[in-house]
Amino acid sequence: MLTSQPLPLSLYIHFPWCVKKCPYCDFNSFEQVADNVEGIYIEALIADLTDEKQRLTAPVSLHSIFMGGGTPSLFSTTAIATILETINSLFPISLHTEITLEANPGTTDQKKFNGYYRAGVNRISIGVQSFGDVFLEKLGRVHSANDSKNAYVAAREAGFTNINLDLMHGLPGQTLTEAINDLKTAVLLGSEHLSWYQLTIEPNTYFHKYPPVLPDEDQLWDIYEQGLDYLTSEGFTRYEISAFSRQDRQCRHNLNYWSFGDYLGIGAGAHGKITTPGNPFSISRTTKTRSPTDYLKMANRKQVIVETDSIVLEFMMNTLRTKAGFTETQFEQRTGIKFAAIEDFVQNGIDKKLLQSTKLGIAPTDFGLRYLDELLMLVD
Repeated sequence: MLTSQPLPLSLYIHFPWCVKKCPYCDFNSFEQVADNVEGIYIEALIADLTDEKQRLTAPVSLHSIFMGGGTPSLFSTTAIATILETINSLFPISLHTEITLEANPGTTDQKKFNGYYRAGVNRISIGVQSFGDVFLEKLGRVHSANDSKNAYVAAREAGFTNINLDLMHGLPGQTLTEAINDLKTAVLLGSEHLSWYQLTIEPNTYFHKYPPVLPDEDQLWDIYEQGLDYLTSEGFTRYEISAFSRQDRQCRHNLNYWSFGDYLGIGAGAHGKITTPGNPFSISRTTKTRSPTDYLKMANRKQVIVETDSIVLEFMMNTLRTKAGFTETQFEQRTGIKFAAIEDFVQNGIDKKLLQSTKLGIAPTDFGLRYLDELLMLVD
């Protein structure tokens, strides 16, 4: 029997401006054009969040908060404190609520990290991408390798005990040694969490129009395999395709996404997902206008009900990114669909060595993680 237990609720806040647009980036981000937009944007976020709260049918607390972009660290500590104070008045923040802010090393200093920490941020994600200046230049980043190291030290001195470092591999002209050296530098710094993902060329980016020369498939495979081996040897656990953590330092916000939990999305281009359990069971998604100018006018808010035929694929796209996969109970509670509906998919995945049945449930094999797209193609 399907239960009506409410799902964990997270909050994503999008900050759409950057110093400059990176050539590989397909996120909803824009080069900063005005100095007076901060206060107006914070007011719009507060109005957006208040509207979202009114649409909820039951009182809830927040599992996690994530401030992403764009470059949230372009915003002042006062602005971040204001939005967190408002959140706390609407959704009381507990000591267990994970609150992450993404920071670009080129837009931070000791004073900012101190202020973010005092405001209540308890997890920092630093967009390093590489510790090689030659690669940072190729990626169009506005910071240097030393900026990244200094940002890490500043975050530690501010009091942060949970720091993620974002790193990319498979960069233009990058060798195996250079890719592994990036990981070694990150490990030596002592971060609790690493996001380590391969550079991919996305549509509607500068790199798509003017493709750089990337390492070939054999080189990428060597980087991937040796990188995994190195991180394992250094005590990092891989719990998602590109996420690695020390013990009990997984990103709770992203885990809620990947386990098909619920979340509110505020800010230009932000997305949300809310489940209404019971009979009828439904999942609705919200999308905010991508244009910051239109967002400031609170225009073009869309809400759609996810079709039943799409729910299974969306569930699999998220849960099968993780090493843990999903359980039969989790599938039924979070999709409103009986497990029997996916038994053929599960068996097909097992037959092709892409899925495995474990004591905890259904999980991707290492092969399945590597070839997730092929696995998802098996979903009816």
